[in-house]
Amino acid sequence: MAVNDFIRDNKDRFLNELLDLLRIPSVSADPKFKKDVFAAANFVKESLEKAGADTVEICETPGYPIVYGEKIIDPTLQTVLVYGHYDVQPADPYELWDSPPFEPVIKKTKIHPEGAIFARGSADDKGQFYMYVKAFEAMMASGDLPCNVKFMIEGEEEVGSDNLEKFVIENKEKLKADVILISDTHMISMQDPSITVGLRGMAYMEVEVRGSNRDLHSGTYGGAVANPINVLCDMIASMKDENDHITIPGFYDKVQELTAAQRERLNEAPFDLNEYQDKLDIEAVHGEKDYTTIERVGIRPTLDVNGIWGGYIGEGAKTVLPSKAHAKISMRLVPDQDWHEISELFENYFKSIAPKSVKVKVRAHHGGAPAVVSDSSVGYKAAEAAMEETFGKRPIPTREGGSIPIVALFQKELGSDPILFGFGLDTDALHSPNEHYGVKNYFMGIETIAAFFRQFRKLTDK
Repeated sequence: MAVNDFIRDNKDRFLNELLDLLRIPSVSADPKFKKDVFAAANFVKESLEKAGADTVEICETPGYPIVYGEKIIDPTLQTVLVYGHYDVQPADPYELWDSPPFEPVIKKTKIHPEGAIFARGSADDKGQFYMYVKAFEAMMASGDLPCNVKFMIEGEEEVGSDNLEKFVIENKEKLKADVILISDTHMISMQDPSITVGLRGMAYMEVEVRGSNRDLHSGTYGGAVANPINVLCDMIASMKDENDHITIPGFYDKVQELTAAQRERLNEAPFDLNEYQDKLDIEAVHGEKDYTTIERVGIRPTLDVNGIWGGYIGEGAKTVLPSKAHAKISMRLVPDQDWHEISELFENYFKSIAPKSVKVKVRAHHGGAPAVVSDSSVGYKAAEAAMEETFGKRPIPTREGGSIPIVALFQKELGSDPILFGFGLDTDALHSPNEHYGVKNYFMGIETIAAFFRQFRKLTDK
């Protein structure tokens, strides 16, 4: 096939271009990388132009820009909208990386014997969205682009996509499409491809517990004045019971419970508990009682501390009783939980359990809605057929524990179920040191995306 021939003939260039993109430290959460985030946006713009897009523009927002591009070959044909993000998570702590996070290297691993690209953003989401740019280029160069295509690549996904909703609402006609493709998820394995049909939402909170008006000598005041770190730990611990059930009143009121048949189908996905534990170097899993590991990360809500700090953490010792303690806490949500309601429930409960010896502040940082997408739409059937074509096996529909808030936004504002077409693996260390993405995954993703366009045109022409 001409498209696949073009991909094979340009493999080295396709890989090197991705490595160049990964060298840009586009960390949206840290202002010191501001110039780099804009540099990444320009890189995406230039890549789309070189690939053959007719219209490419950098759309300014109050934050980081959205790169929009399109190729309309025939207004009467179907249109595919591609979403991705060029910003990445902070790479801290740098000392835990085996190689510098923004100096990509390719190394063979047990799971990726053909090699994996180790770099921040390799799997989330530069390596995955860039597959679409290269698939588009291959289809254009081969004269085999069967549908219109639009690209919307943003730079704030890792900090909550604060400006995306306004952009989508104001540009509905520009973004109008028959199907939306998102590759920001993972599949079960290279041997068991899958397509995500459910994502959890999220409510992200930041809390402060304050005791005295200054740091105190722990000998002079210890035992007489509340230690905010101790109090914060006690408060957090009280938010779950012995069954790992969240104790916030009303937290589960709107949780969508699956039927026994639905739970049984969910657990049919290939899963080896021993292998799972070995990969993580843990002796046992942990979670809500009476639910399997697959269910805990796919259909149940959570509450986790993502960061906690206060007092003296430098070298050596300092016998200080700190005046303040802080924590960042995220709650993964499931249908039909609303992140605004959950944030309010959290705040009210957190304040109610604080002893009089401290004062607390709670801030809702950001959040997003959970989403379930159809596995019977034409878009899903095209993705299913494309994966079967390239992987030689019909993909399994799965629910994933991560959050992509824009999925619910697209469903609401653009009236379309996005296809969550991920090619990474859950072992790729997303958001962690040594993030990586398989070279084979990258190229099979490019071929599968091109196959999707063919299959989508074929199914919609019937």
